[in-house]
Amino acid sequence: MRLRPSSLDEFVGQEQVLGEGSALRLSVAADRIGSMILYGPPGSGKTTLARIVAHTTGAQFEELSAVSATVKDVREVLAAARERLGAEGRRTILFLDEIHRFNKAQQDALLPAVEEGLVTLIGATTENPYFEVNSALLSRTQIYELEPLSEEELATVVERGTAELGIDLSPDLVQLVAQRAGGDARNALNILELAAQTAIARDQVPTAEQIEDAARKRPLVYDKGGDAHYDFISAFIKSMRGSDPDASVYYLAAMLEGGEDPRFIARRMIVLASEDIGNADPRALCRDQGGDAGRTRARAPAAARRASRCELLRREEARPRPGLHLPSQRPGRFRRGLPTGGTAGPKLLPTERRRRRGG
Repeated sequence: MRLRPSSLDEFVGQEQVLGEGSALRLSVAADRIGSMILYGPPGSGKTTLARIVAHTTGAQFEELSAVSATVKDVREVLAAARERLGAEGRRTILFLDEIHRFNKAQQDALLPAVEEGLVTLIGATTENPYFEVNSALLSRTQIYELEPLSEEELATVVERGTAELGIDLSPDLVQLVAQRAGGDARNALNILELAAQTAIARDQVPTAEQIEDAARKRPLVYDKGGDAHYDFISAFIKSMRGSDPDASVYYLAAMLEGGEDPRFIARRMIVLASEDIGNADPRALCRDQGGDAGRTRARAPAAARRASRCELLRREEARPRPGLHLPSQRPGRFRRGLPTGGTAGPKLLPTERRRRRGG
């Protein structure tokens, strides 16, 4: 099902960059856009926004995909743009999808044309452009970050999809599709279309079971080599430091499900046990080191269970209990089994007792 907006009025979401009176919206409407890079997760509207520019602009619109394009293809587009500008005085807009796929040499081929204004570059990428795009090219473009669509915005997309397919869907089922799409408009339409095809094959209207069957598994936005790698591990450490077991296990499961190396997570847990917990619970470091040894010998499911068990045990033991204190919190003299402040001294070994008796 193809359901792509053709104007900004039909575009759903991204109010932070396309709201009324925003610079990008005004520049698209006035056909005076500059070079830009659209950065965001899949299904957030990067290609759609570029196609809207193609429909509204008076310039020649050229489209390439960095997955298959070569430097030769780029130079052909630039040569045609130079000839067009000289002969007709007409500008050229080059839309380069997946621009992060270009290596340094390929990105350098764009620099002279962007610098002299021969072409207006619109790049689209799901990767952080500050990592994947040359700094020289970044300085000549404006970066717009698109965000995953909210459930309300996805519900609007799903309602348009139902109208396109000619089916009736209750508000609860529309909301279910929006929830299962994970902020991805393309995924929402795919779920809707598959559920509708299943229902039509059975002479039914789509049901919640068919939508769940079409969705199967909510997509997890995680990239172990990009921003999510650092965001999730930071949230994981902060959750452990804040004694929140639910959040800790959630971020742990998300990282493992996203393909993160369990050894990396284990090392961070060992660092936390050593630096943040320290002598407050000396067993934490030993337990994490034991868990790390287990992870190197176990497969991913066993490693996940071991890591979550270590985390829950740490949180449970860190919880304060009446009359019991961690070693660093015990003032004065104490003996195992007695509350703090007791008068009895520590239990002595037999050799120590004989030494004190003079024997």
